Amino acid sequence: MSKPAFSFEFFPAKTEQGHEKLLSTYDELNKLSPAYFSVTYGAGGSTRSRTLDIVQALSARGTTEIAPHMSCIGDDKSEIAELLEYYKTLGIRRLVALRGDLPSGQVGMGELPFAVDLVKYIREHSGDHFHIEVASYPEMHPQARSFEFDIDNLVNKYQAGANASITQFFYNADSYLYLRDKLEKRGIDTVAQPLVAGIMPITNSSNLLRFADSCGADIPRYVRKQLTDFGDDRKAIREFGFDVVCRLCERLIAEGVPAMHFYSMNKVEPNKRLVEALGLTA
Repeated sequence: MSKPAFSFEFFPAKTEQGHEKLLSTYDELNKLSPAYFSVTYGAGGSTRSRTLDIVQALSARGTTEIAPHMSCIGDDKSEIAELLEYYKTLGIRRLVALRGDLPSGQVGMGELPFAVDLVKYIREHSGDHFHIEVASYPEMHPQARSFEFDIDNLVNKYQAGANASITQFFYNADSYLYLRDKLEKRGIDTVAQPLVAGIMPITNSSNLLRFADSCGADIPRYVRKQLTDFGDDRKAIREFGFDVVCRLCERLIAEGVPAMHFYSMNKVEPNKRLVEALGLTA
């Protein structure tokens, strides 16, 4: 059985100290030989300058691919075109194309209101220069009107030119496998256009539960209950969380997952431990 590829997500730090720490985290995780690192992008470009700074710094720091997130809602085509040209000057060949969230107080969706519009525009503007990843939701996007509608939207993004999709984090392997089967039945070859499993290590119960509730990700009852029972016992939470996520990844690997994208939260140890335990390193 071949090993799945793996990658990590970073978010831009808010302070100079955080920026330096992120560079150190990159150095440590890069030793594991990931396929790439992605860098998130705030609502309506709210972290644009910080995203550009870290993308530039990481691009110059090593040879591992850097994949900036791009959101489109509220932006016009000229802004997107300018960003695409800038990324080309940095040697960027991979992007994560997202709709994003409309900034508070802003009216109007812009020229490219949905991720599928952004994918189409990137292809129109830059042809096949960029490998494009999009988002997918094993447990349905919280704003989708139905699961089938959400599947339609994902299929449309693939057909518009997406090379792969990265899932929202999940802890029920069957939700990922169900989505993969639905895509196959809709004619999407998930070998050629992979469904990458988004993996969130569990290190902090309150943050995880709050984040999951806000983005519609399901936390299985036994996991939620156990995390609550641990209270402030951080060591117990970390060990239980490692076991839960490691078992999830082992199941996915056994089912032939092509790649896993770890939502690193800018941390080294929980991600390094999982990658090594799963035997993903060279």
